[in-house]
Amino acid sequence: MFDFLKRKNESAETHSEPKSSMFARLKQGLAKTRANFTSGIANLLLGKKELNAELLDEIEMLLLTADVGVETTEQLIQSLTQKLARKELSNTEAALNCLQEEMKQILKPCELPLQIQKDIKPYVVLVVGINGAGKTTTIGKLANYFKQDQQNVMLAAGDTFRAAAIEQLQIWGERNQVPVIAQQPGADTAAVIYDALEAAKARDVDLLIADTAGRLHTQSNLMAELQKVKRVLTKLDASAPHEVLIVLDATLGQNALNQVQQFNAAIGVTGIVLTKLDGTAKGGIIFALAKETGIPIRFIGVGEGIDDLRPFQADEFIEALFSS
Repeated sequence: MFDFLKRKNESAETHSEPKSSMFARLKQGLAKTRANFTSGIANLLLGKKELNAELLDEIEMLLLTADVGVETTEQLIQSLTQKLARKELSNTEAALNCLQEEMKQILKPCELPLQIQKDIKPYVVLVVGINGAGKTTTIGKLANYFKQDQQNVMLAAGDTFRAAAIEQLQIWGERNQVPVIAQQPGADTAAVIYDALEAAKARDVDLLIADTAGRLHTQSNLMAELQKVKRVLTKLDASAPHEVLIVLDATLGQNALNQVQQFNAAIGVTGIVLTKLDGTAKGGIIFALAKETGIPIRFIGVGEGIDDLRPFQADEFIEALFSS
């Protein structure tokens, strides 16, 4: 069931991978979005001497079909229209460069890496999201990432509703050589994570990453359970959890935006992990998330490999998206 955890090519990957290779993998991971969106824009503009209203309409349609979102698309088109009216765009190449810069400026404010504060021990990261978003796998990859960064990591198997989730997290723990605090399936999630925080304090752990059961953002009773987890944690540490990471599946498009808004209202989301960008042609959702939520995008996932979860960098993302 979890054979994908044991692939040989993953076990050889480390943070020391050459930057050029990492960029190539990011570019490959964005191939579907690039083919649908940026290549479409480039093809529209190729051979055209100047930007006009008709081309702007076609660019607008491409932005919308890539799930960039209505609000963000309007901002981008308005900027191009204004520059065109002021005769600031001498040709279509200048228009393409302008579009890239505008998109970069939308993403830049959300380029805030997750920093584990050394004066807080353990630093508690609570991972939330709906079923199928990839929470448990993301936690395994995060454990690898922070262990490579010399952090002493512990995991908490708070998804007690799905027995396979406990087993899956334990496999990740073995693989990363980090302890996993778990109880029997059906145990109280808040109790499991409370016990994990006690254990992390006793063992002087730097970072505790806690899994939670997947839930739809419309399930008020399950959202209330997350609020309970948060309350219980404050009994041991008034500032915990220090980060609430929501894991979002990029293939869901605009629905991912609804999820963030609902989870944020219920528990207060402080960071986003956007997974499965390699599996969608609608990676433009990242722009809608940045523009409409302002929540930091901590990591993006562009493949199944253990190092295909990487800190989000706006410049690198745009370069990979628009490169030929």
